[in-house]
Amino acid sequence: MSVSHRIVYPFILKLYSPIPPSRTFLFSQSRSLTFSSSLFASPMPNNQRRGGHKEKRWQVRPSSNRLTGSSSNGEPVSAAATGAITNRLNSMDISEGVAQSSAPVASLQVGNVGLATQSPVQNQKVIWKPKSYGTVSGPPTIEAEKTSNEQKNANLSKLFKGNLLENFTVDNSTFSRAQVRATFYPKFENEKSDQEIRTRMIEMVSKDLATMEVSLKHSGSLFMYAGHAGGAYAKNSFGNIYTAVGVFVLGRMFREAWGTQASKKQAEFNEFLERNHMCISMELVTAVLGDHGQRPRDDYAVVTAVTELGNGKPKFYSTPDVIAFCREWRLPTNHVWLFSTRKSVTSFFAAFDALCEEGTATTVCQALDEVADISVPGSKDHIKVQGEILEGLVARIVKRESSEHMERVLKDFPPPPLEGEGLDLGPTLREICAANRSEKQQIKALLQSAGTAFCPNYVDWFGDEDSGSHSKNADRAAVSKFLQAHPADFSTRKLQEMVRLMREKRFPAAFKCYYNFHKINELSSDNLPFKMVIHVYSDSGFRRYQKEMRHKPGLWPLYRGFFVDLDLFKANEEKAAEMIQSSNHMVKNEEEDSSLADEDANLMVKLKFLTYKLRTFLIRNGLMTLFKEGPSAYKAYYLRQMKIWNTSAAKQRELCKMLDEWAVYIRRKYGNKPLSSSTYLSEAEPFLEQYSKRSPQNQALVGSAGNLVKVEDFMAIVEGQDEEGDLKPEKDIAPSSPSIPSKDMVAKNEGLIVFFPGIPGCAKSALCKEILNAPGGLGDDRPVHSLMGDLIKGRYWQKVADERRRKPYSIMLADKNAPNEEVWRQIENMCLSTKASAIPVVPDSEGTEINPFSVDALAVFTFRVLHRVNHPGNLDKSSPKAGYVLLMFYHLYEGKSRQEFESELIERFGSLVRMPLLKPERLVRFLSYDPP
Repeated sequence: MSVSHRIVYPFILKLYSPIPPSRTFLFSQSRSLTFSSSLFASPMPNNQRRGGHKEKRWQVRPSSNRLTGSSSNGEPVSAAATGAITNRLNSMDISEGVAQSSAPVASLQVGNVGLATQSPVQNQKVIWKPKSYGTVSGPPTIEAEKTSNEQKNANLSKLFKGNLLENFTVDNSTFSRAQVRATFYPKFENEKSDQEIRTRMIEMVSKDLATMEVSLKHSGSLFMYAGHAGGAYAKNSFGNIYTAVGVFVLGRMFREAWGTQASKKQAEFNEFLERNHMCISMELVTAVLGDHGQRPRDDYAVVTAVTELGNGKPKFYSTPDVIAFCREWRLPTNHVWLFSTRKSVTSFFAAFDALCEEGTATTVCQALDEVADISVPGSKDHIKVQGEILEGLVARIVKRESSEHMERVLKDFPPPPLEGEGLDLGPTLREICAANRSEKQQIKALLQSAGTAFCPNYVDWFGDEDSGSHSKNADRAAVSKFLQAHPADFSTRKLQEMVRLMREKRFPAAFKCYYNFHKINELSSDNLPFKMVIHVYSDSGFRRYQKEMRHKPGLWPLYRGFFVDLDLFKANEEKAAEMIQSSNHMVKNEEEDSSLADEDANLMVKLKFLTYKLRTFLIRNGLMTLFKEGPSAYKAYYLRQMKIWNTSAAKQRELCKMLDEWAVYIRRKYGNKPLSSSTYLSEAEPFLEQYSKRSPQNQALVGSAGNLVKVEDFMAIVEGQDEEGDLKPEKDIAPSSPSIPSKDMVAKNEGLIVFFPGIPGCAKSALCKEILNAPGGLGDDRPVHSLMGDLIKGRYWQKVADERRRKPYSIMLADKNAPNEEVWRQIENMCLSTKASAIPVVPDSEGTEINPFSVDALAVFTFRVLHRVNHPGNLDKSSPKAGYVLLMFYHLYEGKSRQEFESELIERFGSLVRMPLLKPERLVRFLSYDPP
């Protein structure tokens, strides 16, 4: 495409006629929704008509309904507690009317709705099947059943009074059914360098093998929505403030787009997602969930993915289809550029290289509009709603036909009007958060304001208010029994394969199961419904899984944001035989598109701008190093980051001058009390604004400053959570020379937990004894206490938590090996709940590729254990299984290299201490030791 044929599609808010008649070009692939056709009057303003338009209407047939209810974590509670919880759940229905329009509302049941089967009705004309993106005229027909309070009470009693999971035995009649409920794109780690990826992208476009697609990276958090019964999800969690904010913003965007029709369209949208088993993914950008690179001027979201989950591998819409879907439902879209010629793609990379250190949203978008073959502005203007500080761009390879596909979509799906402009949409997100100053109050107020279409009940947020519905897993046994049971279908077989591999290889991931409150009425001793969250803790897990996929091409990808509906149940012989046969047959959407080779299909590069990175990585993520280790360690940290980014020498000099000045300014103002990373812009933005005013050079360095949005009055209460997971240094980077903070770096009004991710024989008890006996302890006035694990009967870490609550300002030496992420999470929770810091102390070792401890280190530990006597835990020379126990501990760490092990601890706790394994001369003597 020549430059003269370049297409720029501006987003113009105006009144449009309904969708043009010819759309069949979009729907060559088989889908799962059926429509009938009839002439209809335009729902658009002024009742404009155009000949040939067809009404899209769902043919809804009755089906068995799944009714809502509640669940628990599986632990028995008292009858009184059960009654109280039941009464609360029974009263959780939300009245329509807060911030809702006066439009007629489709009849919805509180809970899941009856969904039609997806096969066509006899004699029904199938127009799209279905990449129907679409809305329907008129409310959906929804079969609703009333759930009796008696049935709820009975099922809650079953759940709370008896341990159903523990009593659920796996035998030949036991099956599991797993279905992906929400997910985002897989995370692929390219092994090539960015320069190699660029070269390959240019080569593919030049040979007319592919098109390059570039999109804006908005600075926010991942939010996924699968319908009111399917659930709302954040990156690795659900039922919290992040998902409540997401549901509210989504509901408000419907009111902005549809005006008085909003309630009806919300109900139709939920029915559409439920019927087709789909989810949408969005970048949620708000000023209430913590600071990123710039506080947005408005709270909004843009759709980044639309996924058909079906009964097999998730199927992601192409970007043109995402735009068509969003324009049909009037959802906000992102800014996208397409590059289909060698000239345009090389010009793009040249433009980025010229702007990467000083680019802002205005200059970057203008430059890309000039060089792109097709530019499709987003329905949310980054400059107006977010600001000038642009996080970055995402460039990826897509099919060669994408440009033609995009042109057809833009012709047939013009930008829709916003019918809610000028209407009273109710209180804003910031007003609601300002009026409610506890997390629970904020969640309830947001969900109530979102309305019953998006939130007919609160069960995902407050299923068990006494014990906390998300504070504990249902039980670890749920995952084990899932893997032991027969798979009910092919999808379940593939998910079992994935989970089994990750557990066997000890990937840094958790498989957390919670009772599915939406299926409480299906609960019985022979049928247990769960939600499973697959949470990958570090990028190393994705890298390792990708290597496994090369050896086992049939593996499903490992997705970011991964939620699965999981059922354990019993089946009779006839049904069992049918399901066993079904599980061996690949479903249709498993057939892969082979138009691009696997390696090329995943070619993607993320390009971030220095004006964003200096705020997030250099200022925000450097706060811990600055306050705990001082200015010299902070300088080493930011210089290392700039070296990784290949920052130009001139910009490095400018940044060093500015960051040194920032370090002096903020430490003078805050002393040794660390600045909160969630509100760091309250201090950083005024500093950057004043700094930028001194010279044009400073202005270019900072990019844009000023117009600070003050958030202190309306910040959501997130209790130390970091759902997006970006409050950490760049990959493979750790603060230099981590050590226990000195007495002038730790606030005296908080406690300290010293713990040991080690192996028996690593000398932790000897170190604790030396600290206790040392005059002055660790060098300050706080009392020092030690709890030796071998002397504690019962749950050790619960004892530590109890002691922390009794003596919150003390230093606790946790004299017990802490070998895994589950223990580390307990320690993190203790720090949050008792206002403490934690320091991991680890034996120094080179480690191996798959273990943070070398075999030499294991030999030292074994030598020590076999030479000690009268050990309180009976692990000494007289123990017949001492070697077995040490090997068991050694394998608990398997799956992480030394670098990954230390990086994860530093990401979680801010620093660590390396304890020497042996003095050098002793190491030589030990390695030459010849036992008799």
